[in-house]
Amino acid sequence: MSQIGMICGMKRGTKKQPTDLPEDALSVSQVTARVKDHLESRFNDVWVTGEVTNLVTAGSGHIYLGLKDEAALLRSVIWRGTRGSLAIEPTDGMEVVCHGRIEVYPPRGSYQLTIDRCHALGMGTLEAKLRELHARLEEEGLFSATRKRSLPKYPRRIGLITSASGAAVSDFLTTLVNRWPIADVVLFPSRVQGAGAAEELASELVKAEKINPSLDVIAIVRGGGSLEDLWSFNEEILVRAVAATTIPVISGIGHEIDLSLVDLVADVRGLTPTDAAVHIAVERQQVLDRLRLSGKRMNQELVQRVTFTRQNLNRLAAAQPLTSPYREIHVKRRLLTEKALRLQQEGFQKTQQAQDQLTTAAALLEANNPLGVLSRGYSVTTNATTKEPISSWHQAPPGTTIITRLAEGELYSQVERSVESRHHDTGENLEDT
Repeated sequence: MSQIGMICGMKRGTKKQPTDLPEDALSVSQVTARVKDHLESRFNDVWVTGEVTNLVTAGSGHIYLGLKDEAALLRSVIWRGTRGSLAIEPTDGMEVVCHGRIEVYPPRGSYQLTIDRCHALGMGTLEAKLRELHARLEEEGLFSATRKRSLPKYPRRIGLITSASGAAVSDFLTTLVNRWPIADVVLFPSRVQGAGAAEELASELVKAEKINPSLDVIAIVRGGGSLEDLWSFNEEILVRAVAATTIPVISGIGHEIDLSLVDLVADVRGLTPTDAAVHIAVERQQVLDRLRLSGKRMNQELVQRVTFTRQNLNRLAAAQPLTSPYREIHVKRRLLTEKALRLQQEGFQKTQQAQDQLTTAAALLEANNPLGVLSRGYSVTTNATTKEPISSWHQAPPGTTIITRLAEGELYSQVERSVESRHHDTGENLEDT
């Protein structure tokens, strides 16, 4: 026998097996199965209140969370298929009351609450969350009046985002058809309540922006309800989607007393779905009355213009030129002949005056012509070198070559003596230089 066998034999031999063991002892699986049957049968319809903690959304879409109070923690789960039917999707720190059933998971020996309904416990938690989100979005300017756009006066294509089976779609369409039946309405169906509804509404809003032909206005509507019922319209993802749209948006959510963040960010708020339809479309009868009034005004203006034109034509027809055109032509011809004669006489007088002035100017020029002076025996003397005229004996000292211009020809000579002459009544003195 090996050493290990000997040791095992010695150990088996040192302690005897108990002889009083019960024959009906249960296995772990049997105990767990009985616990599972007992718990699941007794807690298959239970309401639990607590604070949400450790919430995790798995990639599969399931939500895992805990519900706790001062003394205990209850693990819980919301399956993906159930999320859409919840009144509200829980978040960490939220006080909730949940309905579901207790289920035991044998491989881990654990139990959990499988939730099929979830509500906020009191409005305090939701209101606090709403105030916090409102303050943050308002600080960003999402609710500013400067961002608001006007709705088109006569829309031809209207987008409607709402539940396809709710009363809101019926109220909206009935009012719209009665007031403005020529508009085309494109419905974008979406859940308007429960977990995931805000994401679905935002997705439909994106689709509405991309549709072709494009829409003139988009309406987001739903019927009334509690704060919890309308909570999807306070979700940040939907509020930001409305703020980002390039098409004017009108909201019609709940009743007059209901106010959501989507109402605040929309370009126009309708108090109800019906009121939203009223804002979008002018009443057909009002348009018809306006058209009739415009037609009446146009007809009156046309009559006035025709009357005024007729009066002008009558006045022109009664005028002298039209009653006896040949006489008017004769008068105009006579006036033209008279004007031509006056112009001819004035032209002759002007010409004669110009000739007289020219003759006078010619005589003056001739009288002052230097050549005329020279012809009377006078001459002009200049310095042969500088060409400057000589008017004084100082300018021509002895030896200076001078040029004397006569009426006919020039004389070149050299000065032998320069004399200053002084003329007196009794005679003249000469001074040599």
